[in-house]
Amino acid sequence: MSEKYEPSKIEDKFYKIWEDRGYFEIDGNKSIQEKDKNFAIMMPPPNVTGSLHIGHALTFTLQDIVTRYKRMDGFKTLWQPGTDHAGIATQNVVEKQILAEGKTKEEVGREEFLKRAWKQKETSGGNIVHQMRKLGVTPAWKRERFTMDEGLQEAVKEAFVSLYNEGHITQNNYMVNWCTHDGALSDIEVEHEEVSGNFYHMNYHFADDSGHITVATTRPETYFGDTAIMVHPDDKRYTDIVGKEVLLPLTNRKIKIITDSYVDMEFGTGIVKVTPAHDQNDYEVGIRHDLEFIKVFDEKGILNEYCGEFAGLERLEARKPIVEKLQAEGYIVKIEEHVHQVGHCYRCKNIVEPFISQQWFLSSDMAQESIRKTKEITKERSKSGEHNGTLFHPSHWINSYTAWMDELRPWCISRQLWWGHRIPVFTCDDCNHQWADKADEPEECPKCKSKKYTQDPDVLDTWFSSALWAMSPLGWGNNEKLKDLYNSTDEADFYPNSLLITGFDIMFFWVARMMMMGEHFKKELPFEDIYMHALVRDEHGAKMSKSKGNVIDPLDMVNEHSADIIRFTLAYLCVQGRDIKLGAKNLEQFRNFTNKLYNASNFLQLNVDTFPDLKDIQIKTPLGIYMQSRLSDAVDEVRTTLDTYKFNESASTLYKFVWNEFCDWGIEYAKASKESVIELGAIFKETLKIVSPFMPFISDFLYHKLSGTSLEEGESLMITNFPKEIKKDVKVEADFAIIQEAIVSVRRAKVIIDMGNSKIAKAYIKLDKQIDTTMAKPFIEKLAKVENIEFVDAKVENSITDVSDNLEVYLPTGEIDMTPIINKLTRQKEKLEKEIGKLSGMLSNERFVANAPANVIEENKAGLSSAKEKLVKVEAELKSLS
Repeated sequence: MSEKYEPSKIEDKFYKIWEDRGYFEIDGNKSIQEKDKNFAIMMPPPNVTGSLHIGHALTFTLQDIVTRYKRMDGFKTLWQPGTDHAGIATQNVVEKQILAEGKTKEEVGREEFLKRAWKQKETSGGNIVHQMRKLGVTPAWKRERFTMDEGLQEAVKEAFVSLYNEGHITQNNYMVNWCTHDGALSDIEVEHEEVSGNFYHMNYHFADDSGHITVATTRPETYFGDTAIMVHPDDKRYTDIVGKEVLLPLTNRKIKIITDSYVDMEFGTGIVKVTPAHDQNDYEVGIRHDLEFIKVFDEKGILNEYCGEFAGLERLEARKPIVEKLQAEGYIVKIEEHVHQVGHCYRCKNIVEPFISQQWFLSSDMAQESIRKTKEITKERSKSGEHNGTLFHPSHWINSYTAWMDELRPWCISRQLWWGHRIPVFTCDDCNHQWADKADEPEECPKCKSKKYTQDPDVLDTWFSSALWAMSPLGWGNNEKLKDLYNSTDEADFYPNSLLITGFDIMFFWVARMMMMGEHFKKELPFEDIYMHALVRDEHGAKMSKSKGNVIDPLDMVNEHSADIIRFTLAYLCVQGRDIKLGAKNLEQFRNFTNKLYNASNFLQLNVDTFPDLKDIQIKTPLGIYMQSRLSDAVDEVRTTLDTYKFNESASTLYKFVWNEFCDWGIEYAKASKESVIELGAIFKETLKIVSPFMPFISDFLYHKLSGTSLEEGESLMITNFPKEIKKDVKVEADFAIIQEAIVSVRRAKVIIDMGNSKIAKAYIKLDKQIDTTMAKPFIEKLAKVENIEFVDAKVENSITDVSDNLEVYLPTGEIDMTPIINKLTRQKEKLEKEIGKLSGMLSNERFVANAPANVIEENKAGLSSAKEKLVKVEAELKSLS
């Protein structure tokens, strides 16, 4: 019998058997499926350029726990796997590869670039899927989808063309977030960071040579695009200058002073410049006042002819020479340090610019019905308590979701990339008619019948295709493409999805957009429940980052510990709404838990070689009835907490039952009841079924080990029925609670006489409640290490006594040499009396009390009080021994 469980010899082998047998697929559990019980969960598709990080490990672990539980509980189960084409990320990777060859993407051309992107997807896309398998996750791999596969391309075109024809998608010149490397970004793709910069105070001279005004800016390189100076209409300080003109420094272009209530009179001088083409707020001012919109740099951030001698410089590089020139000419009068928020591209970390560009936008009106239904469902569930009374778990996320959705702006869905879903909009070269079309190459212009047309060069935001993920892998909009990957009944069976599990950080990138798309096209919200998990941090609570050197690689953890340990650790620590602090001590704790499981099976097999299943045996012994009843509570608790997505509570229940109840008590009791071992083995095998969703490898291994078979010879636990309605016996549980209380009480009494680990000859127990003493006697004698327990009705004189809630224990002193114990207690008494005398003397000395620091006085008072309490206990023990 091996002394320890070796996961490296088990996990890969078991996973291959499970997958080869088709257990992960919809009908993998067909033998236990119940009618009209369907469960669907969609995997958040990871980027094909990525690798498994600890956040992925948490998401996939929680999804797998729920999926395994539902599969064992008789549900027809779909966990839909897939990967995302990750437009910007993949394009960046391929561009770097081309640059390393000394070329640009423009030089290799769009067609060749896309060939390279597809090759990149094939070579690296499988990497993360391999890593997921190492975690033991069980999605329906045969149905794996890719957000740019043939079928999902059809779904994207179906959605786009429908929304275009309905008027929800329009093309406009509009101010967007612009990355000079990656192009247009939506609001949530911009990460705002505090940056230390400067306020540059510049003089603008009046055109009539009557003086100047001073204006502050953080962006001197954009002042060439100023088209007005602005003050508040109620600011009496500047009434006389409104309507006058000033000269733009260095260029002498005239701009007018206007009024607008947007100006904060209390901030700075109350005078601000207006650069409508390069500032979001100024853009709105420019529209209101019909100002000129002057772009001073192009899409790559290169300054243009409006910037005079600085044309051709990159916008950020140009700041220093522009400031130097302004200083030399006397325009800058002061430079102050200033900390402010600056937007950065979430992918390449480049500073993002407000930039006017022609882009495609999805109207925010399209989301209104999903917002209304979300609020309505939340209200209804709160009243009824259905689904734990909420749509979002934890429930507070509904507030963040609705607040953000209520302020929704049009979504910029076009991206200046080559890798992605090409926007299916065409413009006729002859009549200039524009239309959206599902065909890759339309036959003709629908207006003038011309065969000459041009397709929009841009692609869709990656999140547009991801927004369809709740329904597109089920066949929606696929136009029969790749129909071998889905069934005709999938939409009816699995939409809406039962559950979504994802990190809160992509709520608005992804979750909100799936909600609006699902409701719009299916007239029903896409999820019955949404579980948002928090971040995984290091053991000190710090966010993990490569620069800090505190990143935990989940694959390293799997190799060092096991997939089971990683999974159980993450589940145990995953409290709803709280970040997870993950460190080595956590992994060590649950490595010990796997050892506990293994050692329990070894103990059982010391006495019996193989064990039946619980359903095939009649439990008769008191210990068997007791442990079965305790298992009943554990099963009910695990079911309740998994149904409400309280993963930490489920894991905690398992941990306490296995470690504290089955091993610490059940197995110890079995040493006094050999006839119960076969029953305990059957109960332990049933326990392994509720362990299985969390720790699938060791539970399957031990189950077959205790059955005298192997996984190769029999079915896996993962397609057996999850335990339900285990028989409970309240009377036997009450009896064993008294037995346990008696054992603990005897042990405490033995500690008083320094015989905690030694066997004693005799102990008496006086019970306040009636139990079967004949049944209880051997258990107490064995576990309390007493040769003979006698139950009495009255107090036993001349004994060491321990009193607990329901009984009293007496250890007779006549048979024990008490001299060493009395001597030890006497020495303790003398030491305490001496300490009390010393402290009392100091505290009664007026000079000491007057001169000693207050904290010293308090420490002495506390010490005196503690010593007196200890003396009372020692004297009581001496009295009981006399």
